[in-house]
Amino acid sequence: MIKSMTGFGRSELITEEYKLTVEMKAVNHRYCDIGIKMPKKFNAFENTIRSIVKEYAFRGKIDIYIAYEDYAGRKTKVDYRETVARGYMDAIEKAADMFHLEKGVSAVALIRMPDVIGLDEEDDDEKVLFPKLEQVLREAAVYFVEAREKEGEHLFGDLNDKLDGIEQMVCDIEKRSPEMLKEYREKITQKVKELLGDKDIDERILATELTIYADKVCVDEETVRLHSHIKNMKDTLLLGENIGRKLDFIAQEMNRESNTILSKANDRELSNIAIDLKTEIEKVREQIQNIE
Repeated sequence: MIKSMTGFGRSELITEEYKLTVEMKAVNHRYCDIGIKMPKKFNAFENTIRSIVKEYAFRGKIDIYIAYEDYAGRKTKVDYRETVARGYMDAIEKAADMFHLEKGVSAVALIRMPDVIGLDEEDDDEKVLFPKLEQVLREAAVYFVEAREKEGEHLFGDLNDKLDGIEQMVCDIEKRSPEMLKEYREKITQKVKELLGDKDIDERILATELTIYADKVCVDEETVRLHSHIKNMKDTLLLGENIGRKLDFIAQEMNRESNTILSKANDRELSNIAIDLKTEIEKVREQIQNIE
């Protein structure tokens, strides 16, 4: 099944202590371009996160949003800095001896001195949290892929319908080409008769003229290649995954053939068909840009 490059997936995990949310969304892109916005606490796992995402997507501009909300509040740790406290006590004793002061300082007074006590916030253990993050990330990725596949179903149907229409136009061109040559023969014969009057027409000269004209307007090679490209594209659509680049190449070849047919068209009806053909192929190319 083909996949669209546009998609969205979301998952979250809620516990008594925290809420972890992951959202994934993507738009068209030539390559796989992954952007991640997440709390600094998960920065060490960025490469791992990218590797996981690449298991679910080959192409697209993929944006990942990771949110972490702590319900329990920050854990505070009281840090007693013994070296600083000892420095204060040594200074107090030296000052007392030097100035003959009474020694002694209370513990409360000591810990109130600058930098004796520090309050540090304990971070959650990221290594413990990451397995939960990976679980939520993969769940979001599954929903993300499902959305891409659902959109891919619509693309598959639409592209096949367009290809059927293009093939009908190619058949119309093949039908019109011999009629155009016949009309040209009648037209040039009538003009020669007008010029020569009752004189006989030299069939060899007429045949030569018709051959030259037929060579200029012949589109048999182009229509044969277009039939081949249409079949190739339909077969490729059935392959499913990671076919966007191949489809784009086939569409470029189809567009090249349609341009050639249009340049050779020396007839209003054929020109109109060729213009419609080129327009439909452009629509196919636009749709293919959405396929992974």
